[in-house]
Amino acid sequence: MIFSSFTKALSQMGDPRFRRVLILGVALTVALLFAVYAIVLLMISWLTGEAVSLPWVGEVRWLDDLLGWTSLVAMMVMSIFLMVPVATAITGLFLDDVAAAVEARHYPDLPPVPRMPWMDTIRDTLGFLGVLIGANLLALILYIALPFGAFAIFWALNGFLLGREYFQLAAMRRLGRAGARDLRRRHWLRIWGAGVLMAIPLSIPLVNLVIPILGAATFTHLVHALRPGQGRTG
Repeated sequence: MIFSSFTKALSQMGDPRFRRVLILGVALTVALLFAVYAIVLLMISWLTGEAVSLPWVGEVRWLDDLLGWTSLVAMMVMSIFLMVPVATAITGLFLDDVAAAVEARHYPDLPPVPRMPWMDTIRDTLGFLGVLIGANLLALILYIALPFGAFAIFWALNGFLLGREYFQLAAMRRLGRAGARDLRRRHWLRIWGAGVLMAIPLSIPLVNLVIPILGAATFTHLVHALRPGQGRTG
C-alpha cells in the first residue's frame, strides 16, 4: 500500500496540473533551503566569530562565500539535515493544491472540499516545526553516542514525525481534525513506514528537492486507501 501510493504519486509527474505545483514547490524549497542555510551560517559565525568549516567543503565564510560556488556545495551537504524542517513548511503551503490535483485524477467522484484556512495551516505548521526541531535537538545525544547508527536514528525519528504530520494534514481535508487523528492512531505503524520512506530520500541532496511535493501526494493516496469504504482509484 505504501509503495503503490508512492508509485501513483510518481506517475502523476506528467500531469500538467500536478507538474505546476511540483515546479512551484521545488522553487520555493530551494529558496527556503537557502534562507535556512544562510541563517544557520550567520548564527554560527556570530556565536563563534569564525568561518564555518564543513566536511568535504572546507571553510565557508559568511559574506564572502554565501553566494559563491563553495556555498552551493555546502548547502547541498547541509540539506541532509535542513530539508526535514523545510519539507514541513512546504507541505503546509502546498498540500491543498497537491491533494486537489491527485483527487482530480485518481478520485474524480469525490466532492470538492474547502481549502484549509491559512491561519490554521500556519499555526499547525509552526507548532509541528517546534516539535520537530526539539525532538532532533534531543536526539543529538543519540547521534553522538551512536555515530554508526546516526542515520538510522535520524530516519526512524523523522519518519515517525513526518508521517504523523503529513497524514494528519492530508486526512483533515476529508475527515476533520478528530477523524484524522482517529484514523492515524489505528494505522500508526503503516504511517510510520511511509514517513521513513520520505525521510530517507530527504537526506539525499538534489533528490530531496522533489520529496516534499511527492510526499504530500503519497500521503493523499494513503489516506484514501485507509479510509473505510475507500481504496478504489481511477
